[in-house]
Amino acid sequence: MTNLKSFKVVKQVRYASQLLPQLSSEKYKVTRKLFGHIRSSDIDYFKEILSADRVLTEESDVLPYNIDWIKNCRGQSKLVLKPKTTQEVSFILKYCNEKRLAVCPQGGNTGLVGGSVPVFDEIVLSFGLMNKIISLDELSGVLVCETGCVLENLDNYVRERKLIMPLDLGAKGSCQIGGNVSTNAGGLRLLRYGNLHGSVLGVEAVKADGTVIDCLRTLKKDNTGYHLKHLFIGSEGTLGVVTKVAIHCPALPKAVSVGFFGVENFNNILRLYASAKSSLGEILSAFEMADNDSISSTVKNLKLPNPISDYPFYVLVETSGSDEAHDAEKLTRFLEKEMDSGLIMDGTVTSEPAKMQTIWNLRENIASAGLLDGYVFKYDVSLPLTSYYNLVPLLRQKLGPMATKVYGYGHVGDGNIHINVTVPKYSKEVSSMLEPFIFEEVAKLRGSISAEHGVGFRKPHYIHYSKDATALLLMNQLKQLMDPNGILNPYKVLPDV
Repeated sequence: MTNLKSFKVVKQVRYASQLLPQLSSEKYKVTRKLFGHIRSSDIDYFKEILSADRVLTEESDVLPYNIDWIKNCRGQSKLVLKPKTTQEVSFILKYCNEKRLAVCPQGGNTGLVGGSVPVFDEIVLSFGLMNKIISLDELSGVLVCETGCVLENLDNYVRERKLIMPLDLGAKGSCQIGGNVSTNAGGLRLLRYGNLHGSVLGVEAVKADGTVIDCLRTLKKDNTGYHLKHLFIGSEGTLGVVTKVAIHCPALPKAVSVGFFGVENFNNILRLYASAKSSLGEILSAFEMADNDSISSTVKNLKLPNPISDYPFYVLVETSGSDEAHDAEKLTRFLEKEMDSGLIMDGTVTSEPAKMQTIWNLRENIASAGLLDGYVFKYDVSLPLTSYYNLVPLLRQKLGPMATKVYGYGHVGDGNIHINVTVPKYSKEVSSMLEPFIFEEVAKLRGSISAEHGVGFRKPHYIHYSKDATALLLMNQLKQLMDPNGILNPYKVLPDV
């Protein structure tokens, strides 16, 4: 059985010259800011505080850190630093701030908006070696760990102790918890456990000037003044670099079941969601949808099995509870009821781990499968549920034969849809037809142009579709306060003012 969720794309791809994406600065017409240039004396300093093997300067070694995993963005960094401790991060940032050297923090590099790769010659700060689990209070469920811990490793660790990580992503085999926190990653369990602003109890972060901010508390209640941790959750490394995380891990469910259903149209998906909330209640942990093109391309490109026949839409429902027989009975009863009503055309329910993984593979690997069709324009937006799928047929009509496929999938439970447009190769004409059109349509519905992947490099000049002028002014003021020289992840999140 193929399972690509642990596929470390960035590190495993051989970057043949003909496959390299165009430089981001050229592709998106960006001008370099007035930062310093790296000198040999700077490299000598970094080798003193890190050791030579953790200072990468060879072009072949640095290249993978310059390219995002979907090969859309490509930077020009000449230097990668790999710290092991918060103190080393502090020394690096203090030095860079004094020398006006720009820095690009990078975790697992699994983002979709270019936030974790350089644009010009920023120094890449790679956190893969900061991967220690510091503590776990099994009674309270609080895990404290370093920023470079891979999400799947953390999930395996806490599962052995009857707990579960509160977030689950298709990229969990590569993404790192610091990157998850810095982008406020959402994922497959948000319906049940909420977003990271609720699950993260504390962080340790380093400001641009090297100051270590210790907000690493492990209490669920700490109402003393400003909640500073929230400045770093979702700020994408532009206000400070997260080095440690304290996160609450819920109890591991004793019983998990998955249902996979064929549905005739999107309106029936909404009716099915309302029924699931009513019928499954507190055990409902995921409600995912995907249209036919999403699933059929995954089946075709990755040779994955589909346990049911071909349908216009598919719904994946997961339940998590404490009584396997009781929960399976509720899910089966839900399936039978809605097959009788006609909302479900066909379906299967299972609590066998291998069969559940087969179903989840279809959903989790949609993003990877699309890359095999050519170039993919990816959009991650939130919309009111009544308008959730409207953009997909609208874009199909607008693009016509210029697009190979336009398909949508995502998390119905939190209004987040992922829209993919595949074309044989990158096209400026298609790009100009998509942007800002898609963001204008989202704004009309008072949606969000970024639901869970952040703003990164690709969306700063569209952020005004989701944030008004007063909010943007305050964001710029915070940036000026926290990073007056602008060295932290420049060209990201905030538009130039």
